Amino acid sequence: MLKIAIYGKGGIGKSTMTSNLAAAFAHLGQRVIQIGCDPKADSTINLLGGKPLLPVMEYIRKYDHEPEKLEEIAKTGFGGVLCIETGGPTPGLGCAGRGIIATFGLLEDLELFEKFQPDVVLYDVLGDVVCGGFAAPIRQGYAEDVIIVTSGEKMALYAANNIATAVENFQDRGYAKVRGLILNHRNVPQETEKVRAFATQHGIPILAEIPRSDDINNYEEQGKTVIEGNPELPISQAFLALARKLLAGHDKSAATN
Repeated sequence: MLKIAIYGKGGIGKSTMTSNLAAAFAHLGQRVIQIGCDPKADSTINLLGGKPLLPVMEYIRKYDHEPEKLEEIAKTGFGGVLCIETGGPTPGLGCAGRGIIATFGLLEDLELFEKFQPDVVLYDVLGDVVCGGFAAPIRQGYAEDVIIVTSGEKMALYAANNIATAVENFQDRGYAKVRGLILNHRNVPQETEKVRAFATQHGIPILAEIPRSDDINNYEEQGKTVIEGNPELPISQAFLALARKLLAGHDKSAATN
């Protein structure tokens, strides 16, 4: 099973990257779970035709009990991707990170992985603060690899540095490792050079460069990923190439272990 946590600064486009990557894996015939670990709970919306999914924490508040079946908190989206959103606390109350921890425990109780038997699990995680529940995918064995989404913007690289440092601090415990970067272009001056310098400094490869694309915005207006909209587009091919690369790397790693 390929288990990846995708981190990045808020607003950097990590949910767009994650949902398009999930759709790309599904297009290639993989069974995929995407778990949104952001209080905004909008990670999976473009896999579900633009319809928001009731987050786990909102379900518990609404019904005053934990769900007893996966079907109560999960929906199947494009390509058979199973979509789940952790959500967060009531605004101004509680810690969003604790919502992630509670949700992960609940999913274990509901035997999510045993029942669905996925090939790929993607966690879409807010990366401005890598602590508490937001670090759960890294340090509790849920994810094996971390992919950091960044642009060449100063604050995006600052957040990427915090994420990379946090993961490096966990390396001696056998937790997840940084697999690489996705450069989500914002077309800032010397963007590629800045991100390449950051990657070299940390010894992290750039796995993919995603250009700015009106196609992404156009299909998101329709509640779709570009893979669903038109898999033949150049931007769709970029996500498919990344999915193939990640699958090939996982197969190679498994063969050597």
